[in-house]
Parts: sequence; C-alpha cells; structure tokens
Amino acid sequence: MMMMKKKTLCSVLLFVLLVFHGSAYSPSSFAKTRGTHFVIDDRPFYSNGFNSYWLMYTAADPAEKDKVSSALEQASTLGLRVIRTWAFSDGGYRPLQYSPGVYNENMFKALDFVISEAKKYGVHLILSLVNNWEGFGGKKQYVQWARDKGQYLGSEDDFFRNEVVKQFYKNHVNTVLTRVNTITGVAYKDDPTVFAWELMNEPRCQSDLSGRTLQSWITEMAAHLKSTDRNHMVEVGMEGFYGESMPERKKYNPGYEVGTDFIANNQVPGIDFATIHAYPDQWVPGSNDDGQLAFLRSWIQSHIQDAGSILGKPLMVTEFGKSSRQAGYTVSKRDAFYATIYDAIYASAKAGGPCAGGLFWQLLAQGMDSFRDGYEIIFAESPSTTSIISRQSHRISSLGVPKALEEAAEMENMEP
Repeated sequence: MMMMKKKTLCSVLLFVLLVFHGSAYSPSSFAKTRGTHFVIDDRPFYSNGFNSYWLMYTAADPAEKDKVSSALEQASTLGLRVIRTWAFSDGGYRPLQYSPGVYNENMFKALDFVISEAKKYGVHLILSLVNNWEGFGGKKQYVQWARDKGQYLGSEDDFFRNEVVKQFYKNHVNTVLTRVNTITGVAYKDDPTVFAWELMNEPRCQSDLSGRTLQSWITEMAAHLKSTDRNHMVEVGMEGFYGESMPERKKYNPGYEVGTDFIANNQVPGIDFATIHAYPDQWVPGSNDDGQLAFLRSWIQSHIQDAGSILGKPLMVTEFGKSSRQAGYTVSKRDAFYATIYDAIYASAKAGGPCAGGLFWQLLAQGMDSFRDGYEIIFAESPSTTSIISRQSHRISSLGVPKALEEAAEMENMEP
C-alpha cells in the first residue's frame, strides 16, 4: 500500500511538472538538430510515436474525419509526440495530385485539417512527399505521367534519373511546402507542427546497386527542398540498408541490397537525421522468433553506433512492427518485439546517444477494418501493447526535461 501511495504521488508530480513544462512538448517552435540530438527551444527532444499513413485520406471523408481527431487525441493522451503520415496521393482514387501540377483542393483541405488537429493536440508530424511503392501512386505513377508526356522510360527507377520526372517531383515539393493552411492561415513551410519532411517512403533503386543513382537524387532533392524551406529538418525515408561506401557494414543487412547506402545517403549535407525501419518478420522470415530478435538487436545497435560515430546525426526508428498474420504469432511475442526496440532506443537516449525515438507501424482508430494489415495497433483492442507504448512515451520524453521530471518519471515506471 505504501508503494502504491508513493507511486501515485510520483504520478501527480510528473503530471504537474509536465503541465508547467508543456512548452517542451508543444509544436510552438521548430525542431532542430544539435550534433546527434534533436532540440526544441534549445532543450533536448526525445519522443515516442507512430505511423498513420491514412490521416489525409480519411480526413477527406466528412463521415470519417472524426477518426483523425480520435487518433491524435489518443496519441496526445498517451504521450506520443511524433506521427508520420503521407503528404501525397498521386493519381488513382481520391488523389491529392490528379496529374502533374493539378491538385484536388478537397484533399488539400483534408491535409490542412490533419495539420491543424496535430497542432491542437500538441503533436508533431513527419510528412512524406512520395512513395517508392505503388500504393497511393508513388514513383510508378510519376514515371507513367512522364510517359504520357512522350518520355521513353523503361523502368520505374527512371523516377530517380529522368529530368522530366524529377521536375514533377520538385514541383510537388514546392506546392506542398508553400501551401497556406486554410484553417490556420500558416504556410506549411512556416508551421512548426511539421517535425520534418521526408523525401520518399522507403526509396529503393535496385537497377543500380552501386548506390550512385540514389545518392545523386537525394543530394539534388534535399538541396531543392532546403532552398524553399530553411525552417524544417529533412530526412530521406530510408529503411537502413548498408551499401558500397562501407561494404564491411553490409554484414548487418538481411542478406540483400536495394540500391541504398545508409552511410553515404545520410552524409548528404541537406539531410538532418537518419532513419531506419525494422521488419525482421519480413526480412528474415526463415528465422524463428529468437533469431528475429537477435537480428533486430544487431540491426538497431549497428545503426546507433554509425549515427553517433560516423554520421554525427540523430537517428529515429521511423517504422517497426510485428505482423499478426505470421505463423506462430501471439500478442506476447509482439509485446516482446516492441519492448526490445523500446529498450534499445531508451538505452541510447539515456546514455546520450543518437537514437531519440521510434514510430510503430501502424495506429488505427476503431472501425477501420479495411485498413488492417496485420501490423495495426488499436489501443482499445491491445491493452498490454498499449501499456508498453505508454511506458516508453513517459520514460523517453522525461529525458528532455528537468531533472525533477526525470526522477519522477523513473519512480513512476518502477515496478511495485
């Protein structure tokens, strides 16, 4: 009973201190990097978060947009401070961009709503600008648009090489960054609710495993984005596969390459921080759960080491998950997977290392059954996983606030 009273008092103290220190969590000033750390208002910023690629798409439906508000409100309540989502939908059904330079105002207003709701609930957004994959258009749609203009292109990877396609992408970047939010009246490039821009979701160029094609594209596009927006950070959107710049590091890859180079790509001057994804159930499917966790630990630690000692930039795990559709899946195995990632992130952050946050894939609101992919988390359905997520939110966010807060958070997280 005494332990419970002590823990309750710590909870109250933590809550009060967080309220009075709220500016550390509010997207009222731009997130920056300082060495291997993120800072906001000159204070270190550590965060927990998630992916919800569907926010703009769902906000465009008046009957469904309340799910966006619900997800962001739940995020805020659980201390989840960074959310990654799409700022693209190219061609196809309910597009943001009907064709190159031709935009759907209703979809743009939906993105306005997402950003305004994020600001309302005190969370930041990482906004991705195009997809490597076919979902929501992606590089395949861009290449087809160029073919429609008379370009003779033989590969989707011409997205990274063809000047017409590259100009389509640059124009999209300009349109999104200079968009003035119809709800807040603030241009996206001037809104600190945006944590960072992502050049592309999971870029791959398997027609050039040397990595030179992607290196050139990243260098060009990061510089272009920075020429329009000096306020925000930029990251590539990488999964983290190693390449030719340090071939000895390729031993950490899951047995294949995709034309990316974690070291060289993230050394581009316009890239502010590094990202990795983690899907051992996809990448090493022949391995058992213990083998997948062993790969996971090695994968994360190698990138933490390289972000600190070679890149000198922060690192964020911007996607991870364990699918309920894999044979032998149990909730306890997913919880162990989440705990492994969270412990690695927290250990790095607490020791002053470069890893400053993780974003699980993916959060859904209730009633979104058609969006289920096996990786989804619905808080009301997942009490044990939600508890692990919430604990990580509190302990990692406490690292960026005064000592009294950190001590209260540590006591709050102690087992009775």
